[in-house]
Amino acid sequence: MTGFRTKMTKLTTMNYLSSELEASVVIGMDVAASEFYTSDKTYGLNFKEENNDGSQKISGDALKDLYKSFLAEYPIVSIEDPFDEDDWEHYAKITREVGEKYQVVGDDLLVTNPKKAIKEKSCNALLLKVNQIGSVTESIEAVKMAKRAGWGVMASHRSGETEDTFLADLSVGLSTIMCIVVISSQGQIKTGAPCRSERLAKYNQLLRIEEELGAEAVYAGVNFRKPVKPILMRESNGAESLMM
Repeated sequence: MTGFRTKMTKLTTMNYLSSELEASVVIGMDVAASEFYTSDKTYGLNFKEENNDGSQKISGDALKDLYKSFLAEYPIVSIEDPFDEDDWEHYAKITREVGEKYQVVGDDLLVTNPKKAIKEKSCNALLLKVNQIGSVTESIEAVKMAKRAGWGVMASHRSGETEDTFLADLSVGLSTIMCIVVISSQGQIKTGAPCRSERLAKYNQLLRIEEELGAEAVYAGVNFRKPVKPILMRESNGAESLMM
């Protein structure tokens, strides 16, 4: 038997997902808009074309409206890095306009430090890269800060990953962090498509964790941004505390 590959463009693939699989498959975009942000503060949509004439440069507002048209047409639930890392204005605009329903994730914008973005309401989710912020302790503090602001948190792999599975444990563990202000449990992981051993190792570890937790394991599914019922944990002194 020989294999075959369908001639599907990116657009037809999106249309297929939208029409056939919307109930079980949704889309998260990682735009990396800093890659096509130009010196005149516009966004070059055809930046990968050699000798492009700049005819497809658009403003931040036009790019924002383009994203909104995608959100209206396709089953997209999350957008990461929709604008340049220094374009705080348009981050705030899109978060204000669509953040109630959609997740706007800051990566390049935050460099895993959400303090300024929380103050300016520039996004509503943190992409957590432990080796970028410096230590596990600092990462936990960043997660606490994000959760107090009602943000989602997504633990992310990095380029040059190994088969180490720590990221899977971290993503589950941080979703159960003690957080006094916000009663929520949001655990998300970004570790790429299920191919190659360094990615599959992390997904397999998630399955092992689920097996170990048994009936206590909770898969958020479509409610990944919504609060879940907090778990009461009994301390050694007999007092009860909330685990988020």
